[in-house]
Amino acid sequence: MARESQTLTVLFADISDSSRLYHQLGDDEARSVITACLESLASLLPRFHGRLVKTLGDAIMCVFPTAADAVNAAAEMQALVTRMEQSEASQTRLHVGLHAGPVLIEDGDVFGDTVNAAAFLTNVAVAGQILLSDSTEAELPAHLKPLVRPLFRATLKGSTGESSIYHVVWAQDAMEMTQINLRAARVLPADAGSLLVTLNDVKLRVDRWHPLLTLGRDTASDIAVTDQVASRRHCSIRLTRSNFYLVDHSVNGTYVTFSSGDEIHLLRGEIVLDGNGEIRLGRSRAEGVESIVLFQRDQRSRFRP
Repeated sequence: MARESQTLTVLFADISDSSRLYHQLGDDEARSVITACLESLASLLPRFHGRLVKTLGDAIMCVFPTAADAVNAAAEMQALVTRMEQSEASQTRLHVGLHAGPVLIEDGDVFGDTVNAAAFLTNVAVAGQILLSDSTEAELPAHLKPLVRPLFRATLKGSTGESSIYHVVWAQDAMEMTQINLRAARVLPADAGSLLVTLNDVKLRVDRWHPLLTLGRDTASDIAVTDQVASRRHCSIRLTRSNFYLVDHSVNGTYVTFSSGDEIHLLRGEIVLDGNGEIRLGRSRAEGVESIVLFQRDQRSRFRP
């Protein structure tokens, strides 16, 4: 496989709260709305010298030769989605993150810390927002600099110190703009890493692109077990912003053992999974459970494609 290094600006555009659309419209219609929206976003790319890398669920990943191209494209994407929102019954909104830097290109796909940083910024952006780092802001031409303003500080993947995170003011409505409290300390949490979940030879990762994992006796579960004390839909692990939650849906409960040795019995509740540990469905470790699900927090990046 041929590999090539380039300096590009990576942009992720993600549809906000897509689960609401599925609930509101039903699976088929919501999927049609989301697909149409992503296709419309991708159709804008040639105007800004951009290239679509891939579609990831309810998001697109694309690259641009310059930060200016990416910022202009992001602003046009937000404007397009706003027009769509005003003309359609479904309220589709978008959050965008972009970052400029070196990337590794292999078979058309793009990898590296620049990708991870752009994905992190997308994850922390709210609906209607475009976020970029200070190093990307520094590459913008003079006529675009008045359109960005600092919001937070954060430690990005591949960086040894904190970076200022900027917001692109793409809609010129001063009454709608939140005023920045310059005295407030606004530091975003660092990249939290992905969660690796293992049962025997099955290894699955919970991350931005796979934010939900199901466990249970149902053979359709992502992690399936055969023990009869396990419920068919026993529990799930979901990513919500920077945390991974185990949520119990079962009759007998879920037993979670952390690396400290403490075992917690969870019944119709939820708990944050951090560090390393073990998950047992319906039985405690004292009962000698055969199907032990292992979890491990991967701090390197939860945004790898």
